Amino acid sequence: MEDLTRKIREKARERGAVVLAHNYQRPEVQDVADFVGDSLELSIKAVQTGAETIVFAGVDFMVEQAAVLNPSKKVLTPEPSSICPMAWQLDPPVVEEYRRKYPDAPLVVYVNSFIEVKSMADYVVTSSSASKLVSKLDAERILFGPDRNLASHVAEITGKEVIPVPLNSYCPVHIGITADKIRKIKEKMPDAKVLVHPECPPETRRLADFVGSTSQIIRAVGEIGAKRFIIGTENGVVHRISKLYPDREAYPVSQDTICPNMKKITVEKVYRSLVENETVVKIDVKLAEKARKVLEKSLTLLGVEMPWARK
Repeated sequence: MEDLTRKIREKARERGAVVLAHNYQRPEVQDVADFVGDSLELSIKAVQTGAETIVFAGVDFMVEQAAVLNPSKKVLTPEPSSICPMAWQLDPPVVEEYRRKYPDAPLVVYVNSFIEVKSMADYVVTSSSASKLVSKLDAERILFGPDRNLASHVAEITGKEVIPVPLNSYCPVHIGITADKIRKIKEKMPDAKVLVHPECPPETRRLADFVGSTSQIIRAVGEIGAKRFIIGTENGVVHRISKLYPDREAYPVSQDTICPNMKKITVEKVYRSLVENETVVKIDVKLAEKARKVLEKSLTLLGVEMPWARK
């Protein structure tokens, strides 16, 4: 493994490439990456580097988004079959259906969606920015998708009517983090703080000491005065926490809290992607421009500077 890691670093330097890995990737894939983080965070990080090529170890909507924000760069996915089932739950016909049904409600789209859906939205948000942006909107009824659990979390925080689009959308990983599982592990370590993702069911979130995105959960471990933590999100985050905070103890809710699509990506595939220049992510230029404008509008409302605009 050390030899392959060295080869990846050498090949990346030779090609002027940057390797990005999402927090849910295998530990060894995280360890070989230049940057590890959330999806939008990584896409923005790629903008800020001088790299000509981006190898993105993440699921389909993430690599597509990196291509949207880095139109002049080559974006490679090490495993094209690494998909996000939740992103596939929201397509243009569903968007059009809800737009017709609620013509006066703004549509806020979760970043975990495809470019065509983003281009049809009024705003695009991350799990960390969703409640903040919705609270700023001059509307009491909001369309939000895809993820009914994040939608209910935003409704709880903002006090607004937030309608999930579609009604039964969910993340297969986070919906499996049940309240019963939290109670069981909490019995074994009652002193541990429970940190969960807002894509978890409402009854799970109610048992948590902290609810936030993966990056927010990671930061919270360093900020909360506790020794042990129960991590209610994909288990790849536990590895990230262990590296950043070796003096803390982080435990997964269960060993099966994994995203099989994320885990399809291996260091061997990352290396092959660099060597063989595969697989290049192709996007529709007009759709990309529309989606980028929606994201820019969203970030402006949130008061966030756009590094691609600065460039």
